[in-house]
Amino acid sequence: MTVLTTERLILRDWTDDPADLARIYDIYSRPDITRWLAVSPGLPMTDPAQAVERLRFWQDRHAADGGRYGTWAIEVRETGVVAGTVLLKPLPGTPETQLTEDIETGWHLHPDSWGHGYATEAASALLAREFAAGTSEIYALVSPGNEPSMAVCRRLGMAHVGRRTDWYGGEELETFVLAAPTN
Repeated sequence: MTVLTTERLILRDWTDDPADLARIYDIYSRPDITRWLAVSPGLPMTDPAQAVERLRFWQDRHAADGGRYGTWAIEVRETGVVAGTVLLKPLPGTPETQLTEDIETGWHLHPDSWGHGYATEAASALLAREFAAGTSEIYALVSPGNEPSMAVCRRLGMAHVGRRTDWYGGEELETFVLAAPTN
């Protein structure tokens, strides 16, 4: 199901289509991506069958969200290639089993899609939609040292508020926030 579209992208549900599962595995088996996702157990993937498990985890996590929150594929309109993942979800607190009222956006792109502005474009569309739904601020949490993701945060207009340990069981993460526009 298509969630949002932009000039260049289609944000849609990940599916169990073999091409989607292969791309999930290709993205999440790469140490150059997963090293920044320390809060995600089971990564990097070592067996293509794990892509099915990851897809089910995402589907189960967002089953009751009515499409407002999710973990979606970023598909490039022109080529049909899935560039990566974009997400919007309530942040897990401490302990991680309890969700907070704080909302997070994030992105995980395949290296062949780095440097094209896809993360910024996809996240920007999700931010606009979530602000229109009434959310007052949205966070992005970045592992220390992940300069490319911090650059995306800055391009989105997010303010760096330092390292915080409020979420994900207390892991120290670079924290960025964007307040809803005032009109």
